[in-house]
Amino acid sequence: MYQDTLLHIGGEWRPARSGRTIAVLNPATEEVIGQVAHAGRDDLDEALDAAEKGFATWRKVSAFDRAKVMRKAADLLRDRAPAIAELMTLEQGKPLAEAKGEVLAGGDIIDWFAEEARRAYGRVIPARGEGIYQLVVKEPVGPVAAFTPWNFPINQVVRKLSAAVATGCSIIVKAPEETPASPAELIRCFLDAGVPANVIGLVYGVPAEISEYLIPHPIIRKVTFTGSTPVGKLLAALAGKHMKRATMELGGHAPAIVFDDADLDHAAKTLAFAKFRNAGQVCVSPTRFLVQEASFAPFVERFTTHAKALKVGAGMDPDSQMGPLAHGRRIPAVETLVADARKHGAEVHTGGERIGNKGYFYAPTVMTNVPKTARIMNEEPFGPVALISSFRDLDEVVEESNRLPFGLASYAFTRSAKTANAVASRVEAGMMTINHLGLALPEVPFGGMKDSGYGSEGGSEAIEAYLNTKFVSQAGL
Repeated sequence: MYQDTLLHIGGEWRPARSGRTIAVLNPATEEVIGQVAHAGRDDLDEALDAAEKGFATWRKVSAFDRAKVMRKAADLLRDRAPAIAELMTLEQGKPLAEAKGEVLAGGDIIDWFAEEARRAYGRVIPARGEGIYQLVVKEPVGPVAAFTPWNFPINQVVRKLSAAVATGCSIIVKAPEETPASPAELIRCFLDAGVPANVIGLVYGVPAEISEYLIPHPIIRKVTFTGSTPVGKLLAALAGKHMKRATMELGGHAPAIVFDDADLDHAAKTLAFAKFRNAGQVCVSPTRFLVQEASFAPFVERFTTHAKALKVGAGMDPDSQMGPLAHGRRIPAVETLVADARKHGAEVHTGGERIGNKGYFYAPTVMTNVPKTARIMNEEPFGPVALISSFRDLDEVVEESNRLPFGLASYAFTRSAKTANAVASRVEAGMMTINHLGLALPEVPFGGMKDSGYGSEGGSEAIEAYLNTKFVSQAGL
């Protein structure tokens, strides 16, 4: 079922020129299930050459015709969703139903970008003199270098890939080595749909080596990265040094605010689903649960009940509701943060430990009384750990929500329109969803502020970073 993953360069699926590979593990069993090709400098040079040629060709294709090809790619992705989802679950660990949902959502994202690029309108500016035309036109920025993480192998690639292809850019995708097969199949859908071979490159290898070579290269004109804030700052600085346009979707530490007038049953159930989806390995995952004093105890009870009821197991098991962490590095990372919180006096209501000795399983964890001095209250846990604290009033909860340098996602639950408006306007986050989970749809913006990055990977804003704005003023002779 799981085959070795190759590079895609210049229309050829092939091994690295050096023959080097990286082992791919199943996080549920810790067994090696395949190998992924490890790109070297020669491979990157070939990928850059192909991207330059691909851009020269693809930019001349009309947005109307690019959209038709992309719609075919979306349909192929949906047709192949069951098989691709199995690959994703084997290499990433998430339950099969979550994996299939991610693949199908990828088809919707492709469709959105295909149609949005057809509406990348310019404009005519009224001139000051007769016979003068002042035009604003949009042109593709050029070859793109995209760097994507392992937590959503399809979702994180498809947004960048679709934006580039839709606007007439070529792209080199540096996909995650831990989860290589599913993004490779996504790219295969685009190629099988008719995107010219040189337009899309796919490489794997040492992330730092690839980024340090691709970003400064004169062929690359745009950089897009999803990942941690420390790495994002390094890549943004490198892009800035070479005047490359960049989109950065970085880490978060999302506040989830529950007011006394909220529907506690609905809030606990909704937030538990959001917290433990993909074992908490979600950049927009709610992390700091801030509950108003009168509702604190009943909310903790309800939320803990949901956490205890989750069935943790291998993603291929149809009964599993939460899979393992995606790779071995996550277990000690989460264990260290939880141990530090305990040392600072945190109370563990459930979880707080690894499950078994085989596979990277960690129990859904709920903690209260975690002081702000604990590392986990200041660092993104990126795991199935919920931190619940109480607050008195709006001013106090806004202050806590804005305390950290992150500003990606935020959540709030209240029956009061006045409170909803106030919290939405005062919390510093690129996204807020109130009384439901409304983030990450193709048609809405997706991005953060402060240390959570800049730029959007959703909505009509998403294609702007892939387009140059050119002004043309023409006078009749």
